[in-house]
Amino acid sequence: MRRRGAAVVLGLVLLGPAALAGCSSEPDEQPDRSPSSSAATSAPPASAAPLREPRDRACYRMAYAEAVAPTTAAPRVPCSEPHTSTTYAVGELDTVVGGHLLAVDSERVQQQVAAECPRRLGSFVGGDRTALRLSMLRSVWFTPTVEESDAGADWFRCDVVALAGPERLAPLTGRVAGVLDRPAAAQRWAMCGTAGPDARDFRRVLCSAPHAWRAVSVVDLGTGRYPGAGPARAAGQGPCEDAGRAAAADPLSFEWGYEWPTAEQWDAGMTFGRCWAPD
Repeated sequence: MRRRGAAVVLGLVLLGPAALAGCSSEPDEQPDRSPSSSAATSAPPASAAPLREPRDRACYRMAYAEAVAPTTAAPRVPCSEPHTSTTYAVGELDTVVGGHLLAVDSERVQQQVAAECPRRLGSFVGGDRTALRLSMLRSVWFTPTVEESDAGADWFRCDVVALAGPERLAPLTGRVAGVLDRPAAAQRWAMCGTAGPDARDFRRVLCSAPHAWRAVSVVDLGTGRYPGAGPARAAGQGPCEDAGRAAAADPLSFEWGYEWPTAEQWDAGMTFGRCWAPD
């Protein structure tokens, strides 16, 4: 529904895959491994380049499907060449719990990385949590295959990628480290939409691409259990109306939009809503 003056645009907007398994800044629009999907950790195809020990700040040219896989055999490329991911953290897996060795594809081990990589993303790209939630930058992560783990590999790797749209990655250009600390550069990775968030043809895109709406603010919905769709929706009405008014050229005639998480998205870690305004 939209009205002039304080136009209310309400709609439960699914934020892409609820949890791009192996990718996320917040677990809402990750590149795509849902929590229920199993980690396919078989060895890479024989034709793939052999996996090398991960190196921090290395660059890779991957497609979306490769970026959201739990393992990778993609070769490094010079960061001066076209690429779609950059490694921002490398760590060591803790595969021993209570004196027992866990498989690298066990839920316990995979959850370590699923928590650690998104946690480290903000310190790499800069800005605050709101700036990250209003961007298209996401984290993806990789672990060794079962065979590599059996041979002694115990690393995990965190990469940053940028979503260009549904199941598409954007080339990473410029210096991504600390980019959200630089307002002009941060606009390259800001989140926009092809239409209002309640529209059937709404798609998230980079603001550097053709767009009609922009994500302008975040509504923090707290922690704990999912409050329910009604309370989550109600919590954003006032803040998003104010955000829409602030973004409009005419404070007496404007539109605004709000999207809030589903129970599934909440459980995946998206405990906030987004406010939208025409751009």
